[in-house]
Amino acid sequence: MTVEDHEGEVAMAFSEVADGVHRLDHAWVNLYVVRGDGGRVLVVDAGLPAMWPLLGQALRSLGHRPSDVAGIALTHAHFDHTGFAAVARRRLGVPVWADPADFFIAAHPYRYAHENVRALYPVRHPGSLRILGAMAAAGAPRVPGVRDLTPYAPDDAGAALDLPGSPRLVRTPGHTAGHVALHLPERDVVLVGDALVTLDPYTGVEGPQIVAGAATADSAQALASLDLIAATGASVLLPGHGEPWRWGAAEAVAEARAVGAH
Repeated sequence: MTVEDHEGEVAMAFSEVADGVHRLDHAWVNLYVVRGDGGRVLVVDAGLPAMWPLLGQALRSLGHRPSDVAGIALTHAHFDHTGFAAVARRRLGVPVWADPADFFIAAHPYRYAHENVRALYPVRHPGSLRILGAMAAAGAPRVPGVRDLTPYAPDDAGAALDLPGSPRLVRTPGHTAGHVALHLPERDVVLVGDALVTLDPYTGVEGPQIVAGAATADSAQALASLDLIAATGASVLLPGHGEPWRWGAAEAVAEARAVGAH
């Protein structure tokens, strides 16, 4: 399903990318809807503010209502993943899960660690300008902080969470200190957030890679965390930016390591 803006350009794409997992793509930012038993759904990441009404449209296209949302599971708390989290908490009363190491970023969306000066990237990588401009138009500069988050427990790693789809938590620090991925072994999928992307918004470069130092706190740690993604053995990786990767976790990790820090 696609929704077009007044100029006829695709503003939103929504499609099933794995068994019971649907991708909402807007302004080069992805979030995912995971369908579970009993008509409940889990939203993975909260995109940008403009994606809030789009989520409602997407849910209705599946025959769901906003009241079917069990909660929002954040892979990490950067502003392009928490865009409507505060609104969802207020209007739906649902929990928003995150690693406690990212609680500060969630409350202060523009105060996060990064290795390199962000302003240099559009100059060095003009291919990023269209992406960053679309993100800005979708509300990237106006993301409210979100508090009262529900923490992933310290012993949750590797365990099946009591959430739609029964995801298993994979701790993948580096992009942020509290970054996690969500493995759905029965569906052969890992939702990797920004631990590994197939499009870097800061360079415009496609293909498996970690995100540039413009937004990554510790590239060495991010590269080390790729081992845990490879260890899932999943066939399909669903990133926070870019197209799904369908050629296996090991191959994606090998390509990302070849790219390295940037």
